[in-house]
Amino acid sequence: MTVLAEQAGAAELTTLQSLMWPEFGICTEHDLYLRADGPVAVSPEQRELRFSAGGHVSFGTWFNLFSLEKWQRECGLQSLALQLEGEGAFELAVILAPRTQSWDRVVSRYVEFPENGRLEISLDQVLAPDVRPGLLFFELRALGPGRLTGAAWQTLDAPRRQPQLALAVTTFKREAAVARTVERFCAFREASWMKPHVQMIVTDNGQSVELAPQEGVTVIPNENLGGAGGFTRGLLEARARGASHCLFMDDDASIHMESLERTWMLLAYAKDPRTAVAGAMISEQHRWAIWENGARFFTRCQPLHMGTDLRDMGQMMAMEHAAAQPVPEDFYGGWWYFAFPLAQAEHLAFPFFVRGDDVSFSLANDFNIITLNGVVSFQESFTEKESPQTWYLDLRSHMAHHLSLPQLEVGARGVLKIAAWFFLRNLPRMHYDTLAAINLAVEDVMKGPEFFDEHAGMAQRRAGIKALTGAEAWQALTPDTPLPPVRHHPPAAWRRHLMKLSLNGLLLPGFARFGRRITLEAQNRSHIGYAWGAAEITCLDAGRTKFYTVRHSKAAAWRELKRFAANARAFLKNYDQLAADYRGRYGSLTSEAYWQGKLGLGADKTMKREAAE
Repeated sequence: MTVLAEQAGAAELTTLQSLMWPEFGICTEHDLYLRADGPVAVSPEQRELRFSAGGHVSFGTWFNLFSLEKWQRECGLQSLALQLEGEGAFELAVILAPRTQSWDRVVSRYVEFPENGRLEISLDQVLAPDVRPGLLFFELRALGPGRLTGAAWQTLDAPRRQPQLALAVTTFKREAAVARTVERFCAFREASWMKPHVQMIVTDNGQSVELAPQEGVTVIPNENLGGAGGFTRGLLEARARGASHCLFMDDDASIHMESLERTWMLLAYAKDPRTAVAGAMISEQHRWAIWENGARFFTRCQPLHMGTDLRDMGQMMAMEHAAAQPVPEDFYGGWWYFAFPLAQAEHLAFPFFVRGDDVSFSLANDFNIITLNGVVSFQESFTEKESPQTWYLDLRSHMAHHLSLPQLEVGARGVLKIAAWFFLRNLPRMHYDTLAAINLAVEDVMKGPEFFDEHAGMAQRRAGIKALTGAEAWQALTPDTPLPPVRHHPPAAWRRHLMKLSLNGLLLPGFARFGRRITLEAQNRSHIGYAWGAAEITCLDAGRTKFYTVRHSKAAAWRELKRFAANARAFLKNYDQLAADYRGRYGSLTSEAYWQGKLGLGADKTMKREAAE
């Protein structure tokens, strides 16, 4: 084993990945970052661990393990080292966990920090051709009093490029959230080695953001064309400013800012210039569970690794072993965190307004998409956001994807099955407002790609969907609001099967009188299994401050069923022409020339207001 610290004058080491720490306001689930046992004091605020003899800590966690297999395949590493900062004497173990194979202790020795507090251990042996790569992590056991103040996985290799990264943030009437994001970014940028290589562009679709000038931040007032228009405006500005890479990111930026450093390093060392980084997503409700670590799209969105408990080392490592493999062709990255090379963005966003723009952007452009452990955005649950408008937008984009992109060809009946699935998910749940919105989505898709161009701002459609939303509109929940019993589990299997035969009472006379009255909590309101046998459902939000109630109505159900049947016949009849129209227009509707005109960039130069150059 070679101690690199003893090799004075050797080539400079570059940090690929440093420690992430729990952070109040982002995530404080300690077991996601480190596992301490015995006399160990952990201070995330000071970013320091203090040990007494026998104290043990493991960094075999999702935020701090090193995915050797991924870095080696994507970046062709020729050297690797672990640098530790602290003081005291420890037993150090560096563990390599290959997929479906016994783990190896590639380092197992006593170490003592030198006077400069920095210890560097070569790990070049794990890069040998006969060593099966996997996941790397380290553990420390204190032999006496000691401290650990930092750790980093490093290389002697030179980067292949120096990305100029522009963070494109789109916001609409969320002034406080975007102000916090800018403040966090500026504090990070000022202290980071990335400062010369990173800037932020805030596209203000609400034209309401007022920020004091900040170095490295530009605010651009923009017409509200949704996420598609806002992120495209940021992309175009990034290109104009000479950036090589762009990172689409949400305005609340619930990320550890160190994610930016990890992303930059992978982009800098990647062998493939097409490489892009897709951040994972975790729901704010359960910050220990993956909501999505990348996703696939074919007939529907399929979040990958949903529900993985990151506190469970076995589940976490199984997910990371799977994520280390090359992604399938239908893989896409969500725009809450998606970094990509600008030169590779041949197609810009399709004018969806929101929902689906990230799917088509990933699939239409030839990116090599990678996920990185610890690179994640903490988000409000998608279930919490569900409404007739989101169902409308989702179905509209699902159908347009399959009509526009040849690699998603499933035929007329295949596309219609998607719409039928959306419809049948809501019929037993008695969400008749949503059924009306789903029918509207099918009708709008059948108007052809020109409809998306003409309604890029969605103002008329948003108002129309709001007007049709009656029963499903949230209301304030007061202490004296009477609620039916909460249903905590789906009914028994035999009862569910019987209710399916009757379309949840639709074919049963008088079902509105004898069906159950139930309440569903937020995490269950979208699960169709909980709805069987109910003639009235009261849905609660996660905070139990809002509710709405839907009730069995044969008139509303049959009205929307007949409307859907008529739409289905028309869609099957017109499919060939529709597919030809969408595929013929897709290139022009995702071109830079189209968006320059749509955003008024050629004619109106007064829209741009800079908070800083």
